Amino acid sequence: MWQQLREELHPQGLEIVTVALDTGGVAAARPFIEAANSTHPSLLDQAHQLDELFGIVNVPSGVWINEEGQIVRPPETAYPRRPSFLDREIPADTPPELAARMRLPKQIRIEAEKYIAALRDWVSKGAASRYALSPDEVIERSRPRPLEEAQAAAHFELGQYLYREDRVEEAIIQFREAHRLQPANWTYKRQAWSLNDPTQGPNSVYEGDWASDVIKIGAENYYEKLDM
Repeated sequence: MWQQLREELHPQGLEIVTVALDTGGVAAARPFIEAANSTHPSLLDQAHQLDELFGIVNVPSGVWINEEGQIVRPPETAYPRRPSFLDREIPADTPPELAARMRLPKQIRIEAEKYIAALRDWVSKGAASRYALSPDEVIERSRPRPLEEAQAAAHFELGQYLYREDRVEEAIIQFREAHRLQPANWTYKRQAWSLNDPTQGPNSVYEGDWASDVIKIGAENYYEKLDM
């Protein structure tokens, strides 16, 4: 989807850079990057450094950076078009429990049209676009980091290190603590769940899973509403 948008807007000066956040490294990210067959830079952030630098707590998130290297919009939900899972039909013979899990993503609020309209306006008008924020507005919208979130970041980083060292049981302890300290950070949760089970389904290792945790907060709250 990003490749199609890049083909449209690159002639007007926009470059898109996609970054995979995955502790699993090249082995985990390569199939998706190769399937996209993109002409734009596709990078891998195995250490989740973007999470810490920009305050990203869910994916997909987009950050707008102008020609001078200044952030003009901090991280926010970024879908380049309506995702297919919103319109996916559920077969009538699907087991009830699986059908309930399949219906859940269809309830998530996704504002792709609003986001892309704003992006096109910024590409066309640059700094004159009403969607390009001032430095003060960017700072105001950027997430502060209270002590609990700083501690969660430390536990998550330690968990990644232990996982890469094949000390999985110790890594799980650190991931669980990161989840406890910052329960709204879905990048932490989804990464740990994926390392345990690529489907992010019910498990005996963590207290929650993707579907259970989304149900707790309400699918409509999975992504913050765009402030455009």
